[in-house]
Amino acid sequence: MHITVEPQDGYTVVHLRGEFDTFYCPALQKEIDALITAGVVRVVLSLRLVKFINSTALGSIIKASKLLSSHGGMLAIARPSAFCLDIMEKVGLDRVVSIFDNDEAAGAHVLAREESVTEGEAEPFFEDEAAVIFSPVDASIVEHFLPALERVAKANPVHGHGFGSTWRGIGRMSGLDAQNIRFTWGGGNTKLSPFEMAQMLSIGTELKVKFRLPLLQKGHCEATVCLTEVEERPDGVKLGANFSEIDEVTREAVQQYSQDMAFLKDELRKATRE
Repeated sequence: MHITVEPQDGYTVVHLRGEFDTFYCPALQKEIDALITAGVVRVVLSLRLVKFINSTALGSIIKASKLLSSHGGMLAIARPSAFCLDIMEKVGLDRVVSIFDNDEAAGAHVLAREESVTEGEAEPFFEDEAAVIFSPVDASIVEHFLPALERVAKANPVHGHGFGSTWRGIGRMSGLDAQNIRFTWGGGNTKLSPFEMAQMLSIGTELKVKFRLPLLQKGHCEATVCLTEVEERPDGVKLGANFSEIDEVTREAVQQYSQDMAFLKDELRKATRE
């Protein structure tokens, strides 16, 4: 990653370019320390050319923001790449460090020294909102709960073709660690009631699942899980499952992801309370 510093009228823009990961966190800290030593405490961090960022790097941005605030200044983020913006919004970083579409707007914000965190504000939303695509290992489950007429008449929400042995449901992840995955499902186009969904996806049912780990470059992961929790809700069901078949590389990636999210949750909680 490359770092360039561009002084402006009353604030400084720090431009980052490349992959911002754990290895480069000390470099950012060094730049922030140098700016503070020089009396510059209003900083805009430009992430337009950052194509990858991980949890430790996000944590270093939070620490830089807190450090500048402790010296009477402020940090704002400008022009984050699509990848960075997606990750920051998912973990709630935008609730701690303000994000703007251009350097000028971010600069005006830090010059105004507006408080970016409201006292007593609710804890940010940390759950990963990536889709969980799932299907029963036993295709007869789908055939039983979705009659043949409906399977032909209705389109699959993922692929657009008819229901059947290739049917896939789409849920939303609400929790993940090395042993378990939790997600919700609203039924898609099946028109099943929450009770019927719970019957279709009963405890002990095995599912093939596919999901994303947005903080890791691995991207999509696949595994087989066994349902251990099924809770009916007015708008669908909440499901919990243990991994029964998962390759070691994927398990390690999931473990790293859960550690990253725990780290970010702790850092963001501290930032919103201080």
